Amino acid sequence: MQPEKRSFFATRFIQFLGGKNLLFGLITLLLLGVIILIYDKISFIFYPIIVFLRTVVLPVILAMILYYLLRPVLHLLMKLKIPKIWAILIIYIVGIGLISLFVTLVFPFLKGQFMNLIQEFPSYFMQVVHSVQDVIESSSFSETLAKYNFDLNEVLNNISNQLNATVKDAAKELGSGLATGVTGFISTLTGIVLAIVTVPFILFYLLKDGEKLPKYILKLLPPRMREDTAHVFHEADHQISSYIQGQILVAFCIGVMVTIGFLIIGLDYAVVLGVLAMLTSVVPYLGPIIAITPAAIIAIVNAPIMLLKLAVVWTVVQLVEGKFISPQIMGKSLHVHPITIIFVLLTAGSLFGVPGVVLGIPGYAVLKVFVTHLFYLFKKRYNKYTDHPELEYEIKDWKK
Repeated sequence: MQPEKRSFFATRFIQFLGGKNLLFGLITLLLLGVIILIYDKISFIFYPIIVFLRTVVLPVILAMILYYLLRPVLHLLMKLKIPKIWAILIIYIVGIGLISLFVTLVFPFLKGQFMNLIQEFPSYFMQVVHSVQDVIESSSFSETLAKYNFDLNEVLNNISNQLNATVKDAAKELGSGLATGVTGFISTLTGIVLAIVTVPFILFYLLKDGEKLPKYILKLLPPRMREDTAHVFHEADHQISSYIQGQILVAFCIGVMVTIGFLIIGLDYAVVLGVLAMLTSVVPYLGPIIAITPAAIIAIVNAPIMLLKLAVVWTVVQLVEGKFISPQIMGKSLHVHPITIIFVLLTAGSLFGVPGVVLGIPGYAVLKVFVTHLFYLFKKRYNKYTDHPELEYEIKDWKK
């Protein structure tokens, strides 16, 4: 066959497969799959790295959260002409004093209230179940259940027996596996203690040299990569700091408002429920649902009118938080759609549990920064677009 005909048939075959771009993409995906398969077969080589990351990830994350919370305070003290080292020492002294006051004065009260709530909450829950049962039996809906031979008492008894059996099985498994689980428990406890002990040291160096780290990394990169990397660092830092500082402040405001509201209406365990609302408010959308559930159960048991008062307090808190507090503190710094937030929370919670739920949103925001900028560079490289005003950025602060 002549070379011209071979070239013609090869070109027609490539066009039949979808063109050079599609063929290149398929080959890239195939090579990526082969690379993943190879790394999966030799994953044991990376086990020490995984152990190292598991060991350092908790203290590093805690230290970074505290760093972004305390960095504005450090800058404020430095504006008052206080040297950086002395400003950090002042922050540590004040922090130790506040923690000591909390442990001495507040923690015993919260612990007693929380233990009482844990002990009495099952009785609250069973009273709600029996109240629902009485309402169903006294309504016309009971005739419908009887028509289909549905015994509500039998269902509730089966649920109660199943719960008791589950508790007994769990206790039996705990007793049989206690000897084998002691080592794992000690190892986990040791890791948590070491993480708590090392956090102050990591935090100290972050406060002291944290702002120098991006500049040091930029100097290690080739000159043509520094501008784009500086932009990514700047955006990631802005996303993380805005989320952590804003979310903590919003959660604190919600906790204070909920506690005051519950105290006004006379709800039992108002302070504990307010603290629970503050802690769960860190998780967007899902947090308020978790916080309102025990409060609603306690309100129903106390008096039906208490549930109405609870609804009024919760509505006022959500309106104030949604219309005034969050827009002023959080703004729209994350630019994440609410549906996306829900999907991220569900996925991160399924993959990583509670840490995934708490850290899923800031992690997604940082990942979005990297992916968006890589896509921007890709389009810029192949001249597939004109300059977009939203993608313009400044890096003069990183070049100092």
